[in-house]
Amino acid sequence: MASMNRSQWGLAALAGALAWNFAGTTAEAQTPPGVLIVGQIAEPQSLDPHAVTAVNDFRILMNVYDGLVRYADGTLEVEPALASDWEISGDGLTYTFNLREGVQFHDGSDFDAESVVFNFERMLDEAHPYHDTGPFPLSFFFSAIEEVEALDSHTVEFTLNEPFAPFLSNLAYPTGLIASPAAIQEHGGDFGRNPSGTGAFRFEEWQSNTRVVVTRNADYWDGAPELEAVVFRPITDANTRVAEMLSGGIDVMVEVPPTSLNQFEGPGFTVHEQAGPHLWFLILNAKEGPFADKRVRQAANYAIDKRALVEDVLEGTATIAAGPTPAAFSWAYNEDLEPYPHDPERARKLLAEAGVEDAELTFLVTEGGSGMLDPIPMGTAIQSDLEAVGFNVRIETYEWNSFLGIVNPGLEGKGDMAQMSWMTNDPDTLPFLALRTEAFPEQGGFNSGYYSNPEVDELLEAARAATDQEERARLYKEMQEIVQEDAPWVFVANWKQNAVTSDRVKDFTLQPSFFLLLHDTVKN
Repeated sequence: MASMNRSQWGLAALAGALAWNFAGTTAEAQTPPGVLIVGQIAEPQSLDPHAVTAVNDFRILMNVYDGLVRYADGTLEVEPALASDWEISGDGLTYTFNLREGVQFHDGSDFDAESVVFNFERMLDEAHPYHDTGPFPLSFFFSAIEEVEALDSHTVEFTLNEPFAPFLSNLAYPTGLIASPAAIQEHGGDFGRNPSGTGAFRFEEWQSNTRVVVTRNADYWDGAPELEAVVFRPITDANTRVAEMLSGGIDVMVEVPPTSLNQFEGPGFTVHEQAGPHLWFLILNAKEGPFADKRVRQAANYAIDKRALVEDVLEGTATIAAGPTPAAFSWAYNEDLEPYPHDPERARKLLAEAGVEDAELTFLVTEGGSGMLDPIPMGTAIQSDLEAVGFNVRIETYEWNSFLGIVNPGLEGKGDMAQMSWMTNDPDTLPFLALRTEAFPEQGGFNSGYYSNPEVDELLEAARAATDQEERARLYKEMQEIVQEDAPWVFVANWKQNAVTSDRVKDFTLQPSFFLLLHDTVKN
């Protein structure tokens, strides 16, 4: 019999792992060396990087695809990836990227300048023959692009319609990942189930509600990864994830419930924590119902005991949020803002001024999702606080992907408030996509509560065009003051992300981007 090479052995071990894993056998048989089993919080929506918005999906995608640039390890600073270097014109309108040669997509097709052009035109040009393979909800990231041109096979030039300060950072985000044009052309609208990138791991299979499997790309341009394969298992119930981690059914657990962290403090496990730009908030329906009145929105902010949520429900794994910008963006964060204090009497007074009594609220809550902390206990605590000042609150609970399908298109006719969380890459991202008037859902944005303030719109437009960071910071700080006063959201918490690994896992780190990068991870 011919001997197996390492890659063939890895696939054989993977097949064995999957067979054991879902037959309910012992932990050691479930997770052989070189095969990492990751307990995810939900089923991915898609593996098309241009079609998704959730960090849950990004954790898979960042291992299958590359962008022109990426965030350097442990930072949000941009470094080369598929582009070896680049030049920016003096007026900030032209970015010219020199691409790495000899890189191939997992399907065997060549990565070149034309493939870069294809990806961005697919997202941005409604006349592109494969634009209908979308939707592309974060194409806002690249709204400043006027033209993308292949100058030669390995040089691509972006021309912007105005200076756009977040451009490089946005290219490092999953929306900037480069997918195989050949695979998109072959699979069309089904590309999200048949992904092909240039990343450290190749897509192997996706069994709905069971697993997504990726395997080692031995030809990876940045060096082959250590792991033979990674299995991403969607385990939506947090208690089940904890039990699987404790029993050895999974090797890595992301987003550990705060109340469960102490179960992993002994031998056999490592708890990882990493701060990053995260905001957990409540979207308030400013278009209809009680929250159309600013005083009622402010009352909700005063009514909710955010300190109790952070210290008791989240057990100190987060800090109280003061406004729409996470404190992790230290250069752009307005340190003069103080969080809304817990002041039930002030809340009752504002409700009386607004003529609101016994208002009925429909509160949309998710069972769990990326960055959603402990949403059901959070939701019930918030319900109690709101009812203590005179609201009548009815909770509707949904699975994560169903929840996004209801909330993202807008709250009109559906509810008065909804939980939400964002992990962002730049101070521009969250307010530009979720607070501008032109970001209403029917216009392709995520302003699901229909908040509108022309002054905020102007500040955000000016900030993304400002090339001087101090000027950008001044504009963002002014925006934060206005938004905090207008209270389109209840600003609740900034989270410190966490994960647990078994002692068989080495060289695992969390990133401030909230991505899961497994190129260097080892499993014994």
